[in-house]
Amino acid sequence: QVQLAESGGGLVQAGGSLRLSCTASRQTSLVYYWGWFRQAPGKDYEFVAGISRKGGNIDYSESVKGRFTISRDNDKNTLYLQMNNVNPGETAVYFCAADQTYSDATNPDGYDYWGQGTQVTVSS
Repeated sequence: QVQLAESGGGLVQAGGSLRLSCTASRQTSLVYYWGWFRQAPGKDYEFVAGISRKGGNIDYSESVKGRFTISRDNDKNTLYLQMNNVNPGETAVYFCAADQTYSDATNPDGYDYWGQGTQVTVSS
């Protein structure tokens, strides 16, 4: 089993920046692909960004491309999401997730492990 724990959420003003972290523990060698999703109240999970274990595959949703950056420190078993120029519509709970394979990065159903999420609130 892989355990994931997000941190770094909070309140940020529109146009500001925030960096989320996701620390993984236990059998991280099982994971091929790491992803960030978000879920706003009353909405489905939305894919934000993803990265393969060695960084060879990096994916972003169109809505965050150019503003968000996903990265991973394998030595620290930590996944990051640098969020710049955020807007109020991006208020959501942000989750990191881990997938043992790489099929459809944007489909939350394909991920095997999930963290508990961290709240990001963007004020106008």
